[in-house]
Amino acid sequence: MVLTNTLTGQKESLIPVHPGEIRMYVCGPTVYNLVHIGNARPAIIFDAMRRFFEYRGYRVFFVQNFTDIDDKIIQRMNREGWDFDTITATYIREYRKDMQALGVREPNFAPRTSHYVPQTIRFVQGLIEKGHAYVSNAQVFFSVPSFPNYGALSHRKVEDLLAGARIDVDPDKRHPADFSLWKNAKPGEPSWDSPWGPGRPGWHIECSVMACVLLGDTFDIHAGGNDLIFPHHENEKAQSEALTGKTFASLWLHNGMLQMDGSKMAKSLGNIIKIREAVRKYGADGLKLYMFATHYRSPMDYSEERMDEWKRSAVKVRTFLTEIEETLGDTTLKAASDWLEEKRAYLMKALSDDFNTPKAVALVFETLKELGPVSQALAQPDGESRLRQAYYLIKNDIGDILGLFEDAFDTVSPEKREDAVSDFNTLMDVLVRLRDRYRSEKNEEMSDTLRRELEKLRIKLMDGAEGARWTRSPGEITAERREDILSNFNLLVDFLVRLRDRYRSEKNYEMSDILRQELGKLRIKLMDGNDGTRWTRS
Repeated sequence: MVLTNTLTGQKESLIPVHPGEIRMYVCGPTVYNLVHIGNARPAIIFDAMRRFFEYRGYRVFFVQNFTDIDDKIIQRMNREGWDFDTITATYIREYRKDMQALGVREPNFAPRTSHYVPQTIRFVQGLIEKGHAYVSNAQVFFSVPSFPNYGALSHRKVEDLLAGARIDVDPDKRHPADFSLWKNAKPGEPSWDSPWGPGRPGWHIECSVMACVLLGDTFDIHAGGNDLIFPHHENEKAQSEALTGKTFASLWLHNGMLQMDGSKMAKSLGNIIKIREAVRKYGADGLKLYMFATHYRSPMDYSEERMDEWKRSAVKVRTFLTEIEETLGDTTLKAASDWLEEKRAYLMKALSDDFNTPKAVALVFETLKELGPVSQALAQPDGESRLRQAYYLIKNDIGDILGLFEDAFDTVSPEKREDAVSDFNTLMDVLVRLRDRYRSEKNEEMSDTLRRELEKLRIKLMDGAEGARWTRSPGEITAERREDILSNFNLLVDFLVRLRDRYRSEKNYEMSDILRQELGKLRIKLMDGNDGTRWTRS
């Protein structure tokens, strides 16, 4: 498989750092508002790419972060009177709802910046010790001149950057191109203690830390929109490689922007269409077909007329598949014909060549045209076999890879199911942080108790020097019925309530209050009584 590496501008072979597995990091949303369909493009594209890697037999470790420490979050927090935890938890939950509505699978890991502050401080200290960063007025800056390869990713020279710099350069910087690693605390902002005084991480350092902690110093793919190439990804690359002395990411992949009337779709420009509005109007399949019909590296122009066309096309495909199901009853494929193998070979060749999804989409409609109406195809000598092969190609090959034509998102109430999955993931974040605390306190009894509770639900914890991670088999949560997710959610809440009762009996009111607060974020109300605690959920 070859992919276009932004660093070199050339198609390069994908050669995993660890044979048989692919580790990829995709920059996620800044959680201060609802996301729009421009934000949906990288989510849809790189989810499909991950699915294709799995289709080809790779084990994939997919990380997409939540930026929950950022100037935009702080501005909205102060403007509207929200507290930090509420605004970030709210929009993480809403983002997960939107992804579920689109049929975009959850990443293996969805780290939040605020959970990696200690690791960030150590990362910054390492850069200072190596002479790549310096402290100035209780802030820490990366020294761009200390990294000779700066500008390689964005194909810019430092002197060109300076030519366009404003005259009023930050006086705390030694060099105008230097960028922030640690910002000092300001009134009304969340802050954390550090060796340089209270403050918070800079934007660029956040992704470097989470990627290195979860995927290692060198991993296979770093991806995102091409508006992130500079300065975000350029700075990530510089600070990571300056610290480790190793290649940060083997391949850098970037999708083109979604434009409206020639301008990038962006909240700041006020020209956005929210994901949930688009899904409601065009359907998830219509929106995804629209995205996949253009090569991921090319820019796209939003058009209601084109969106309507792809909505009708999606309905046409679903009608075709439904008619086959109703006609044949059993759509099980017993053996692949030469016809199907030829189509699959074409599909593999297209997607292996820089993930050419337009050819995959074209194959769907070429197949429909080739077979004609279901009744007409069935009248042919090999009609039943050909229909079964076509069904498998469209639904199980192309559909599985691109996340199209999936029943799981049509047979339940999207709002209710999305809430269940989102809340389950939020609750798991609480449990993982709790277990990290037990491990840091060397409380082996409670650490093992928590692990055993999770193992009952087939949830595996993976301990590391930087904390625990959790995983389940790929797509398992996404595939579960809402009732199963709610059942597991309730079991974990029951465990935390019992744990809180234990802390109350031991008069450990600090831990008791921490658990009450964490459960409160999930709209869980605790009612304490002489015979223990009961809970309800709004």
